[in-house]
Amino acid sequence: MKLVLYDVTTLYFEAQNEDDYRKQGLSKERRLEPQITVGLLVDRTGFPLEIQSFEGNRAEVKTIIPVLQGFRARHSLTDITVTADAAMLSAGNIADLESLGFHYIIGSRIAKTPYEIEEYLCEDDVVLEDGQTFESNITVMVDGKRTKRRVIYQYRAKRAALDLSNIEKTVLKAQRIVDTKAAIKRNRFLTIKGALREVNLALVEEARRKAGIKGYVTDLLVPAQEVIDAYHQLFQVEKSFRMSKSDLKARPIYHHKQEAVDAHLTVVFGALAIARHIESMTGITIRNFVRKLAPIRDGVVSVNGVSLPLKPIIPIDVVDTLKLLEF
Repeated sequence: MKLVLYDVTTLYFEAQNEDDYRKQGLSKERRLEPQITVGLLVDRTGFPLEIQSFEGNRAEVKTIIPVLQGFRARHSLTDITVTADAAMLSAGNIADLESLGFHYIIGSRIAKTPYEIEEYLCEDDVVLEDGQTFESNITVMVDGKRTKRRVIYQYRAKRAALDLSNIEKTVLKAQRIVDTKAAIKRNRFLTIKGALREVNLALVEEARRKAGIKGYVTDLLVPAQEVIDAYHQLFQVEKSFRMSKSDLKARPIYHHKQEAVDAHLTVVFGALAIARHIESMTGITIRNFVRKLAPIRDGVVSVNGVSLPLKPIIPIDVVDTLKLLEF
């Protein structure tokens, strides 16, 4: 499987005024400044393969197709499988991926407990086991026609614990708004009918029933666990974005013209490739790698007008680390 991972982030500018490229939009960093949207494609180890920038108000779902097409055309590749999260999921996007010959594994938002799981839970004394999977099909409309797609559901106990904890916190906030008549804040379990406020208990129960369940939509006919494992490699692209923003100082951006911004992203992209290579070869993070090498410096001392070079003392552990980078 030629697996590539895709995600989107935003980078802000130290500027107040918008233009056709730098625009205000939904910021990943909750910033108000003009920004651009950046799509990043990496392999399953997080090594960067393709980067492309878009105007700051471009919707995430409208970035994945141009990036994939550009990557495939530049490298004359076939049989590519792309993995992306639920934000990239739309019937139109999946139809485009299929028509263009891409395979896909995309996270699915679950509106209600899947039928197969409901049926399973209806049996006496039955509970979901950690790692348990179910397979089904979802029906979507493509060009006015009903089309079925494979979907895999998996229950994880750790995910369920987190989901249930978040549900209870949200319910408590909703109940507080009901009891104290506090200012109304957005809450998915709060129902408002005129002056009446109440906690939607049916919605709460539905959320509890699907806690710990995640869906994966794919066109691949490979074992379910292989699909799930491939999807969970998405943390690699998220890690690459974090490295770019923090370790590699990708933002804020001070350039004005798009050509200069693209050059800035190219430098960051190249640095990211080197950083990911160093990490894969040495097994340590790029931040720790830099800290390890930063104190090692040579120098020149002048004595009575004579310049004497001073060679650095390189600890043996640093020598061993650098040897890992030799070809």
